[in-house]
Amino acid sequence: MTPLMPRAHIPPLPLAFSIVLAAFLLLPTLALLLRGLTAQAWPALLGPVVTDALTVSALTSGASLLLTVLLGTPAAWLLARRRFVGHAFLETLLDLPMTLPPVVAGVALLLAFGSRGWLGKGLELAGISLAFSPAAVVLALLFTSAPFYIRAARAGFSAFDADIEAAARVDGAGERGVFFRVTLPLALPFLLEGVVLAWARSLGEFGATILFAGSLQGRTRTVPLAIYSALESDLRPALVLSALMVVFAFGLLLLLRLLAARRVGER
Repeated sequence: MTPLMPRAHIPPLPLAFSIVLAAFLLLPTLALLLRGLTAQAWPALLGPVVTDALTVSALTSGASLLLTVLLGTPAAWLLARRRFVGHAFLETLLDLPMTLPPVVAGVALLLAFGSRGWLGKGLELAGISLAFSPAAVVLALLFTSAPFYIRAARAGFSAFDADIEAAARVDGAGERGVFFRVTLPLALPFLLEGVVLAWARSLGEFGATILFAGSLQGRTRTVPLAIYSALESDLRPALVLSALMVVFAFGLLLLLRLLAARRVGER
């Protein structure tokens, strides 16, 4: 790693550009916090618009995150530890949602799981309707956020020498024991980082959710959808929710920095 230059040797031009960019980023954020976190705006926090949106976002993002970890961890391990025919294709496919516009993701989900989609007709015959339901929110969040977890987890499973696992096998540990007692603890900082990234992405999802799940208050209207809806009628809930998202995003970013610092310290 290249050592940082002493403070006295910081070039003035890059410093000036950094200050200008930081001021540009800080100004809208500060304006939002000062408008959203006022005594007049706080009563809106207890209103149904805000509480319903927070509840829907918490439940759907939590369910999506659980599915992401359960499905994404084995996929990340497979990509990191094995080479097979179609490896590059699978890796590209799992990364694809990160490069797609969210609106495109919503259209794709509708074509696959909507009432006229490939699987939607069969699901409706079985009495299951996914589109415009809370389950649709979970699927939209899973589609858009899972790649962020898989990417971080894949880096975690590749970050240490496989000889450590081999030594555990020599000592008599089975494959399951090696994974849960050796592999998983070593990769855990990366997995936690992936969880934070995926959760942050799911909380901010808008395009895929509104197309595939709609914006029904108390059912599918997440925080970003509630902000958009409130801007057309009552600005106070939009300001409060926006300010809460800024505070929460800052907290998640700070947690990421702490996890990264811990990971570096353990090396």
